[in-house]
Amino acid sequence: MVKERARILVVGGGYVGMYTALRLQRTLKNELRQGTVDITVVTPDPYMTYQPFLPEAAAGSISPRHVVVPLRRVLDQCHIIVGEVTSIDHAVRTAALKTLATEEEGRATELITYDELVLAPGSISRTLPVPGLAEHGIGFKTVEEAIGLRNHVIEQMDIASSTRDPAIRDAALTFVFVGGGYAGVEALGELEDMARYTARYYHNLRPEDLNWILVEAADRILPEVGEEMGRYTVTELRRRNIQVLLGTRLESCVDRVAVLSDGRRFPTRTVVWTAGVKPHPLLAATDLPLTDHGRLKCTAELTVDGAAHAWAAGDAAAVPDVTATEPGTLTAPNAQHAVRQAKVLGDNIAHALRGEPLETYAHKYVGSVASLGLHKGVAQVYGRKLKGYPAWFMHRVYHLSRVPTFNRKARVLAEWTLAGLFKREIVSLGSLEHPRAEFELAAGGKPPHSPSDDPKGSS
Repeated sequence: MVKERARILVVGGGYVGMYTALRLQRTLKNELRQGTVDITVVTPDPYMTYQPFLPEAAAGSISPRHVVVPLRRVLDQCHIIVGEVTSIDHAVRTAALKTLATEEEGRATELITYDELVLAPGSISRTLPVPGLAEHGIGFKTVEEAIGLRNHVIEQMDIASSTRDPAIRDAALTFVFVGGGYAGVEALGELEDMARYTARYYHNLRPEDLNWILVEAADRILPEVGEEMGRYTVTELRRRNIQVLLGTRLESCVDRVAVLSDGRRFPTRTVVWTAGVKPHPLLAATDLPLTDHGRLKCTAELTVDGAAHAWAAGDAAAVPDVTATEPGTLTAPNAQHAVRQAKVLGDNIAHALRGEPLETYAHKYVGSVASLGLHKGVAQVYGRKLKGYPAWFMHRVYHLSRVPTFNRKARVLAEWTLAGLFKREIVSLGSLEHPRAEFELAAGGKPPHSPSDDPKGSS
């Protein structure tokens, strides 16, 4: 049993943060009831986003609220603080915390103390110094970005349908996706499928009028599903009139013109950036050891190497892969490892508090599945390769089994069932991104002076 009160601080509410706190909540049930353990979760959002469902949310197959899991409901035995940890001094066990309340009170940060630290801030989009990217690029890592992109795509179709200028029409109907990993390929596949369906409701648009382009710097896409399935994916996308440009980089998107490294230029109003992620900047604001790539040096027991009472997993952690044949191999920073690491991490913290030996994290990668739109997908699981409908069905079954809570499973399954019985929704709610603009205009405020201020538009 835990003899003294242990304060556990979990930084991050993503896969690792939520599942670790959930595991601790169950494992330390008696200690929490007796008041000998206190668990605090600091997260910038009061929910965990199940990112594999973002492409389907963007396509309208799943409601946005069913892609997220409310932390206060799931972690009812933990203290949830909505805010951001800006720095950590592990030598004295303190973390600097910024919340909405500290801003209202005029304080920069407040200090929070802890006994055990779990660092799981996740990752952020890895951008490059591409001219025009900050002004015109669209990310695809949060549910807000996914729904914003859906609104944006439908809005571009509205613009193309109503303009008489062929240059504006062509730019509105050209969609450039940069990055051939899971996020880019799945987002492109789902949105192209959605836009193709939506085009039938426009009197002067055809699916062939839409120009979809995938730009990838490497010579292959979807490396997680293997080389053969990657080639099949390229062939399948090209059959759908999607340009797949391998070995190509985005050089510039200034003035809404995508300039590629091979010299091609595409006037476009849509540049979606999904070219990888990088460690969260919080890691550099700690006194904990980091690798050359900016991730935390960890052991196979998920402790931070050389730092007692510090733990990490997921995207933020460089965890040795004990199942690999080559020494020095690290586990891939993906959801498959993150969820499993969180369970071991939660158990190991409980073991440490009780003076018990720690467990070693060991998981052999079983494969990957990817959706390419409705009834289309690729998969490589336990060495078996699937494509088309079987892979798409496996994709849905796998992620339905992995999405947290029975509540979310039931809601997602119900939405999929209803989507199979009724037609797709083709509504754009771009005004959600500027909800006060209409009222401000009515109340005598300044009229919209740029497209981004338009109360009915998202671009």
